[in-house]
Amino acid sequence: MSRSPQQNEFVFFTRNLLKWYHAHGRDLPWRRTADPYAIWISEIMLQQTQVATVLPYYARFLSRFPTLRDLAAAPLDKVLKSWEGLGYYARARHLHRAANEMVARFEGNFPSRFEEILSLPGIGRSTAGAIATIALGQRHPILDGNVKRVLCRYFCVEEDPKKKETEKQLWQFSEKLLPRKEPDHYTQAIMDLGATICTPAEPRCPLCPVRNQCKAFEKGVQGRLPMKALGKRVPERDYVAGVLFRGKRVLIRRRPAKGLLGGLWEFPGGQVDLDGKGRSVEKKITEALRKEIPWRVDQWSPWGKVKHTFTHFKMTLHVYSGRSGERQGQNTDEQKWVDVEALSDYAFSSAHQKILLKLKEPTDGQRRLFS
Repeated sequence: MSRSPQQNEFVFFTRNLLKWYHAHGRDLPWRRTADPYAIWISEIMLQQTQVATVLPYYARFLSRFPTLRDLAAAPLDKVLKSWEGLGYYARARHLHRAANEMVARFEGNFPSRFEEILSLPGIGRSTAGAIATIALGQRHPILDGNVKRVLCRYFCVEEDPKKKETEKQLWQFSEKLLPRKEPDHYTQAIMDLGATICTPAEPRCPLCPVRNQCKAFEKGVQGRLPMKALGKRVPERDYVAGVLFRGKRVLIRRRPAKGLLGGLWEFPGGQVDLDGKGRSVEKKITEALRKEIPWRVDQWSPWGKVKHTFTHFKMTLHVYSGRSGERQGQNTDEQKWVDVEALSDYAFSSAHQKILLKLKEPTDGQRRLFS
């Protein structure tokens, strides 16, 4: 960005945005409360997730964990189960850990200082600013994805916002735009503008309250801002999952607490390399399953595939089934034999939930579970 914005551009943006918000702001459940705990839950859920998706989860979560102490006292398994399907499960683990920290450090109260909020697990500068501003009436700028997009377009920032210097500049803009009066309304207003008007694709510029000073709109380049770094090819990886029956029960295991999908339950398996020459695909898969499940299995039979896309890679999950009559592998905190009907009590990732759904459907024993 070669030019420096004029003061009138900041004044125009803030004044018109607040006027628009007072007339068109969304009526959302977390805007009907001043409880920092409830607002914190909403802000964490809204990270990388749209409002429409969050709404039912927010209501259920607060009904199950109505207070900070309720959340802290709950087993992590129950928290993860309540989060099941919302994705980015590290958020749920961070919520649980942060609740316990607040019980230990702040006597079960939500902290009142920005620096204390920022010190909690899973909370960065923008989230801490949103909570402190909306819930506590303080004045702190935010810079989430929606806000970055709005500012890049309004000021016509033609640099990748992920670059350190560009991000620093956007923080300065965000700080300067934040009014002394009604900072909470302003913060919610700019979120609404990014979510409903200044959208990633096909922004609704004719309805925008600040379009008359929007430099990207003036130049006709709003559709290509914010700038993005050259995209990298998304890698594709193969995984295997073994649905092992012993009588009427199946074997499930808990993923390690740290890392992808940490703390969730799954059918045993893992990544498998199916590229290259040599052994057949089925042979590689069954060998991988034997390493994960070393007991005698009558026969591993293919059940089909599940496709799933994560943030950084695409997964093909090869699902196999087998039976074992051996009395090995007793129940522990990390591994359980569970009746099919009781599997819904455990939190599974979206990909493994597809296996779960098919397990509960009546089959003729020969029909593949997946098309």
